[in-house]
Amino acid sequence: MLEDPSGQLTLQDVLSPKWNSRFQSGDVTSGGKQAGNIENTESAYWLRISVHTDDFDEHHWYLEMFDSHINDLTFYGPNPADGRTTPVRTGADFPFSTRPYAYKNFLFSLQLQPGQTHTYYLRLKSSSKTSFLGRLRNEAMLSSHFQSEYGMLGGFYGVLLIMVVYNLFIFLFIGEQTYLRYVAYVLSCSLLFLSEDGLGFEYIWPTLPWLNQIVNAGAPILLLLTFGYYARPFLDAPQRLPRFDPVLRLVVLFSAGLLLLDTLFIQSGFSFWLYLLPYGMLYYAAIQVYRQGFRPARIFLLAQAGVVVSLLFLITRKLGVDFFNNAFTVYSMNVAFVFEVAVLSYALGEKIKSIKDATIRAQEKLVKQLRKKHLAQDRLVEQLNQNQALKDQLNSELEEQVARRTEELRRQSETIVAQNRELLQANGLLALQSAAIEKLNADLQRDLQEAQTARVLSKEVDFGEFSQIYPDKDACLSYLADLKWAQGYRCRKCGHEKYCDAREAHARRCTKCRYVESATAYTMLQKCKFSIIKAFYAVFLIYTHKGNYSSQELSRVLELRQGTCWSFSQKVLEAMRRRRQAPDYDENEGWTHILLDATTTVEEDQAVAETERS
Repeated sequence: MLEDPSGQLTLQDVLSPKWNSRFQSGDVTSGGKQAGNIENTESAYWLRISVHTDDFDEHHWYLEMFDSHINDLTFYGPNPADGRTTPVRTGADFPFSTRPYAYKNFLFSLQLQPGQTHTYYLRLKSSSKTSFLGRLRNEAMLSSHFQSEYGMLGGFYGVLLIMVVYNLFIFLFIGEQTYLRYVAYVLSCSLLFLSEDGLGFEYIWPTLPWLNQIVNAGAPILLLLTFGYYARPFLDAPQRLPRFDPVLRLVVLFSAGLLLLDTLFIQSGFSFWLYLLPYGMLYYAAIQVYRQGFRPARIFLLAQAGVVVSLLFLITRKLGVDFFNNAFTVYSMNVAFVFEVAVLSYALGEKIKSIKDATIRAQEKLVKQLRKKHLAQDRLVEQLNQNQALKDQLNSELEEQVARRTEELRRQSETIVAQNRELLQANGLLALQSAAIEKLNADLQRDLQEAQTARVLSKEVDFGEFSQIYPDKDACLSYLADLKWAQGYRCRKCGHEKYCDAREAHARRCTKCRYVESATAYTMLQKCKFSIIKAFYAVFLIYTHKGNYSSQELSRVLELRQGTCWSFSQKVLEAMRRRRQAPDYDENEGWTHILLDATTTVEEDQAVAETERS
């Protein structure tokens, strides 16, 4: 055996002394098998086989390579006619017609001469880690082997077909979904074995090597999915293992995804190890439900035990370990799967039988319950008949009472109607009285408001009562604005008579020059340093006392500094003096007229302007 990491060596390169000396000897078993293993999928492997025969019976010998999944295989053998080396190139990546013989494995003819030693070369290239086990056979061996092998495979696929048709018809007759799941599982088994033994490539898709590669890679993944799809409902895992089943379903799907990823991109060659976790969890689920008393689970475990043993033989053969390789171990998985599908079919029937028995027991129990129910219903009917007779008697008595009561109600109704007419007349009189009372209340309220206003305008009231008329700053500003612009608005800058509201409360903005004038501007309360409510009340007190109101008393009532009260009193007294000198002065006028006195404000503004100029 010689490994070519570059994959570029030709036969001439291999025959050169440089490379020919690097061949490593491989052990040949007594049965004529050549052992070996493809460890690196990036490399090409060369096999040099030297054969010497002393067979003078003129048997024709053949070299058979067991693994039909080798992607690229070239056989170099000498031509007896001219001694030249004739290459034969075939493999899983080439159509089936490229094989020298229409056989599921690779079979090459050896032109051996008795008493001579012949040397043959094979170049192997595979995308997966596999072995290149081979065997030398003559015509008699091949004939016997073909008969036994194809006969056994025919029986194997016949059993699978029978199980598929049988369970499919059962599904069509009874509609049980578990049978359809089982059919899908058996079909995926068939696809896997058609891929493994090469019969699918030989008989079904011989001209489609790309489909052969897809089936080789996808059949094990499909088998895992269909097995989980069938095994979980068969074991009643969703009902019996409610916490474990979602994890199991997730692990199966995740493992299938990893296998698909390894097949398409990673190509590690050891993807079969990824099957251990989901299959192990399925076996664990079977053990758990068996412990819970589910009897078909024991048959499930028995069927899978043979598959596990056959898988051990397959793994050792994939790894190139010549552990125990013979016709039985090579086809042990076929035997195990035939045993499994037969046993699982029996287990499925037993499960359906157990379900049927449970249904029959439930039906018998239901029949007993129905009988008891019928007895109870008979008793109930008898009781209902008695109740009906009593009901009829009660109804006749009730009808008589209802008739008497109806007559009484009719007489009472006539009395109530007469009383309602009297009440309506009384309600009309009350409505008139109520309207008169409401009018009197409105008049009293208006008189009270006018009395309070009159007291504020002409009499002395305390600050609490004054605050009821002018409760807050907004009320004072509103009253002052209405008083100030009672004759209409006119802009002091441009004389325009149209305005709009400004940002400040009750201020007005000229719509022409945009000049803003507040409610207190050009009044006695312009630049007032304390509350406008207190200013109103101070003007009221000073005016109603005709100027004879001390600043000390004013300070106490308003809770202001005496100096502030004295200054404001002087301003009010001066305004009162100017008002008495005005030509339109009336001795009976109210105190609010002096609020519009702006002389002091104008003088203050002029004084400030002169100070600024100086």
